[in-house]
Amino acid sequence: MILQVPDVPVPGAPELISEPSATPEIVWSAIAPVLILIVGGILLLTVVSIARNRVPQWFHPAWTVVTATAAGLACIPLWNRVQDEGASSEIAGAVGLDGFSLFVTVVICVSVVLATLLLAGYLRREGLEGPEWYVLILLSASGGVVMASANDLIVLFVGLEILSVAVYVLAAMHSRRASSQEAGMKYFVLGAFSSAFLLYGIALVYGATGSTNLAGIQVYLADNVLIQNGVLLGGLAFMLVGFGLKVAAVPFHMWAPDVYQGAPTPVAAFMASGVKAAAVAGLLRVFVTTFGPTYREEWVPMVGALAVLSLVVGSVMAIVQTDVKRILAYSSISHAGFILLGVAASSEAGTSAALFYVLVYTFMVAGSFGVVSLISRTGDGRTSLEDYRGLNRARPGLALLFTVFLLAQSGVPLTGGFLAKFYVIGAIVEEDGYILAAIAMLSAVVGAFLYLRIIVTMYFAGPEGSEETTDEPAEFEGPKVRIPAAAGVAL
Repeated sequence: MILQVPDVPVPGAPELISEPSATPEIVWSAIAPVLILIVGGILLLTVVSIARNRVPQWFHPAWTVVTATAAGLACIPLWNRVQDEGASSEIAGAVGLDGFSLFVTVVICVSVVLATLLLAGYLRREGLEGPEWYVLILLSASGGVVMASANDLIVLFVGLEILSVAVYVLAAMHSRRASSQEAGMKYFVLGAFSSAFLLYGIALVYGATGSTNLAGIQVYLADNVLIQNGVLLGGLAFMLVGFGLKVAAVPFHMWAPDVYQGAPTPVAAFMASGVKAAAVAGLLRVFVTTFGPTYREEWVPMVGALAVLSLVVGSVMAIVQTDVKRILAYSSISHAGFILLGVAASSEAGTSAALFYVLVYTFMVAGSFGVVSLISRTGDGRTSLEDYRGLNRARPGLALLFTVFLLAQSGVPLTGGFLAKFYVIGAIVEEDGYILAAIAMLSAVVGAFLYLRIIVTMYFAGPEGSEETTDEPAEFEGPKVRIPAAAGVAL
């Protein structure tokens, strides 16, 4: 039931949608990053299929890094265009071109580069070299970019599926490890639930507003007051569940520890960085941009509750874990709570803080999983906390790197992690969210214990594990691992 605002025309569905016979004008330069990622993946698969065994193994990661770098560089002229002309909608309003989408696109491209550098040495060590890994990463990244720039709920859903399907396969790609295939199956099943909830939410929102276009929905809600808004609120709840599963927010986090532990370590790094960045981008674009001006009071408490649960459960559960990959998984859940605080702020400062947090976390988590990949060695099985005993004596450089990443994740001053947490907490305080800010700070203190636990094991534990870590071949500490590590430390 709709109460029409006097003297304000209500835009109908026909006005929000182009005529069926009209062909939308496509400005190809506006979607250049997506095209580069998709075409790069297809060309890589084509070249390898034609040349077969004549293509050297170094070509696959090199091509992927160049493609992701080119996609990131393609954002520069688009950024200049946005600064000069402002944000715009392309392809009949289905794609948004703005600073927000371009920033997330660059973050996703960075996550592809870092994951590729980690993956190259990992695949060589495991004897699994092949182009399919890199093709799937590029295609998954293209889906993430589509999500970040989507100006229509249907386009966002398509981007989510492109992103997710490729990662399902990547998680299960280690054919000699049953845990990898189990992780892929768990991620697929729960990912299907995520897609279903999001799709149901889109259907309910369409039923309440008559449009799937985000700009059209925003105009409709601004010009009309919904007296009976149960359908719309149900749609918001369903979409929040869908995004919560992708972000790994509590109580939708059940899949994350098992999948992070079982998936190949570089793939887990990409899931924690690129996939999370795309999910956060979709969450911000839908809730803050579209429903923020009119329905802020309805969805902000729900997001705030998810943030609190993620902060508390992620920090507490990480303490009782004995596997480092599971510790990092629960740590990722806690970090998702901090990011959700920026979303709950529903302000320009909150959005900026959430995006900065995603950028910093991309480097921190890629470096952390890079160290874990080196320690786990062939079979990816040495991930117990006991395997890090005495690491400082056996591999002092590696122990120092891991320490820096862990301290950054804990929010120690003078690190990127500290600034990220500071900006997010500051944004929620500006919106009078003092209780949320206090919980976040207490959670950071609790979370610091789990990181110190790993550091103490590396530096002060007994010598039982030190001899076992010295026989790692030096080749696995080559440039492909040092580059993401150095980038993370520099940030």
